[in-house]
Amino acid sequence: MTRVAIFGAGLIGSAIAHRLAERSRVTDVLFIDDNASVAQGKALDIRQCNPIGGSDTQLSATADPLAAAGADVIVLADDTVNGPCQGERGLALLARLVRAGVSAPFVFADPSQLTLLETTARELHVPADRLIGTAAAALEPIVASLINIELGLTGTRVTVSGRPPSFVIGWTAATIDGALVTERVPPHRLLAISQSLPRFWPPGPQAIAAPTTMAIEALILGSRRVLPALTILEGELGVRGRAGLCGVELGRGRILRRFVPSLSPQERTETVSAILRD
Repeated sequence: MTRVAIFGAGLIGSAIAHRLAERSRVTDVLFIDDNASVAQGKALDIRQCNPIGGSDTQLSATADPLAAAGADVIVLADDTVNGPCQGERGLALLARLVRAGVSAPFVFADPSQLTLLETTARELHVPADRLIGTAAAALEPIVASLINIELGLTGTRVTVSGRPPSFVIGWTAATIDGALVTERVPPHRLLAISQSLPRFWPPGPQAIAAPTTMAIEALILGSRRVLPALTILEGELGVRGRAGLCGVELGRGRILRRFVPSLSPQERTETVSAILRD
């Protein structure tokens, strides 16, 4: 049995739960929300859709934070009463879970949780390989789609680095249909796409749910696929103790490896500056 505990049955938490149920790769999803009755209603709504998609994922809800004990993955999302799990309230919740001996990885799914992710590592001393932010991972598919539209093709491969709200697109290594994007798209159009990226932050609940679900499943089941995610850097790019967006390999409840994207010297400098910026 594999269990995922989601703190918050708001728009983001519900979207993640719905996608997990559709994919049916985890057996149990638990909403933990201050308004347990609303969360139970959402769990029931998703559960009633399961037979249509052939899913047998179980969904339930509670208001008790310690019900997360024993979960394989704990997701921090958006409570229906108090909104995103962040700030002092979020840190107090995580401190309570740490004191209770919870050893599951924490997935920070809401776009506003960058500071909470870093504070959890610094003040609660949770190992960096158990902390992962997923909202920013939605940006790579967005950039790829913009290039696909620009060229009328599909299959763009591109990386985005940095940290919210400052992101750097790795144009020099981006490819499409076996060719470099820089050989297909003129510089002024690449600049226009880069400058448009802030309009797509923060991404919507469904855009967040897709990479979050993949990260959750990889943490439980393992995956050789490299996924983009916010992670506490441990020397990558010459940075320690700050969260940055890079590729990660996930498995066995933790980050197994981090991968620095291929960047030009200028892109690398811009990425480091974005990560170190207050």
